[in-house]
Amino acid sequence: MVNVTINVPIDLKTKLETYPEINWSEVARQAWNEKVHQLDLMNKLTKKSKASDASIAELAKLIKHGMARRHEKP
Repeated sequence: MVNVTINVPIDLKTKLETYPEINWSEVARQAWNEKVHQLDLMNKLTKKSKASDASIAELAKLIKHGMARRHEKP
């Protein structure tokens, strides 16, 4: 196994230190592993896509707009 050094803000470091029983390296390792899994799956699903960056950006905009409208207060 290799070591990786990351920088975190002082306030986050202080909060992490309030939970000394937590193995923060393991938490980070699991989070990174899950993110890589998600990215691998996304790449697999979109590998043969012919969508352009512009069409993807437009679709993302529409989805965000729709989600915002869904969560608006009546």
